[in-house]
Amino acid sequence: MENRRDQWSSKLGFILSSAGAAIGLGAIWKFPYVTGMSGGGAFFLIFIAFTVLIGLPMLISEFIIGRGAQKEAISAYQKLAPNSHWVWVGRLGVVGCFLLLSFYSVVGGWVLIYAAMSILGMIIQEGAQYPDLFGMVISSPGITFLGLFLFLLMNVLVLSFGIQNGIERANKYLMPLLFVFFIVLVIRSLTLDGAIEGVRFFLTPSFENITSEAILYALGQSFFALAVGFSCMVTYSSYLKKDVNIPRAASWVVIMNIFVSMLAGLAIFPAVFSFGLEPAEGPGLLFIVLPTVFSQMPFGELFLSLFLLLFLFATLTSSFSLLEIIVSAFTANGTRSRPRVAWISGLIVFIAGIPAALSFSLLSEYQLFGKTVFDATDFLVSNLLLPIGCLLIALFIVHKMDQQLVQEEFLLGSQENHSLYRIWRLLMKWLVPISIIVVFINLLTS
Repeated sequence: MENRRDQWSSKLGFILSSAGAAIGLGAIWKFPYVTGMSGGGAFFLIFIAFTVLIGLPMLISEFIIGRGAQKEAISAYQKLAPNSHWVWVGRLGVVGCFLLLSFYSVVGGWVLIYAAMSILGMIIQEGAQYPDLFGMVISSPGITFLGLFLFLLMNVLVLSFGIQNGIERANKYLMPLLFVFFIVLVIRSLTLDGAIEGVRFFLTPSFENITSEAILYALGQSFFALAVGFSCMVTYSSYLKKDVNIPRAASWVVIMNIFVSMLAGLAIFPAVFSFGLEPAEGPGLLFIVLPTVFSQMPFGELFLSLFLLLFLFATLTSSFSLLEIIVSAFTANGTRSRPRVAWISGLIVFIAGIPAALSFSLLSEYQLFGKTVFDATDFLVSNLLLPIGCLLIALFIVHKMDQQLVQEEFLLGSQENHSLYRIWRLLMKWLVPISIIVVFINLLTS
């Protein structure tokens, strides 16, 4: 991905790679526990509405900006709006991705450690107490540091050699496998005793428990899950061919993301209620429930190992896009070596991730605005910076970018989308910015 003229080899490759960037911790790890803490079915319904009405238009917008400019995030805004302050939208994306990656890599390290432990047969054991096991992992500075280091090392090694061909090729095989194993897990989860209570919790809307903070979480989750707001998809779409229909490609990414989120909920919550666990368990929900479910299956250790490996791949493909926007920003002028920038960036992210890694051990008593460093960074990125980034992108594409270029990019690949274009533009001009502003006002006045 060093050459800005590089392109995805196929439409399917681009869609799967974009889905790989979007489908990771947001859909598989974060969505279930945020849903559990925010009331279940009502939150899921609000999340779908935000994803379709705000997330999808935003994803289309980033695709248009990236392919229209054929540049990575910062250079794209410089090219489309020269000699203006709009370049700070791209810079916000780089800073946001840096902060996001600093705590995202901590969870990625947990996934990596769990995958290794599962392969070694150290997770599913007779009489195992999975909450205690997860607590041991996250409360050990040595284990969390090792996971954080190895996870970022894998990122740096891949990006040092370029990731387009490897990620695109791997996504064509591993993303479908991820769906298959998720469906296997859902089927097993739904056959557990008491599973129907978990299904009701997840799919039955109950709006009396919804707060303005929960709505803000749903909005932030719709951005987080689609990797929009920080211009990651601007960089990915800069390699997109002109014969790809952007609305259709973006719709497929959204459909796959919602489907994976639904599978995650159907896999987690029936098991939560079946085994008497707490749906508001928090970030550890996935790491506690998955081993519990797989331990009830024939060849459970094998299935858990395969699923964790696939989950690790999905996590890595998302983190690749986060690190790529940082690396590409500092290699855009061609004067810096990609491997050197990748190694330096990885080292800085590792150092920045140390406080989040220690949030459940040495820094567990340290609070920022009533939250651990891990949770405070998560809240800042997902619920504040991401919506701000989306608001700025919405204003940019409607009020600053050449509208003829916007329409041309929207209609390329299909000349039958004029009415859809008008709907999209209406959403970007009014609904997207107003929704973000209203949610912020509700949060500040609650």
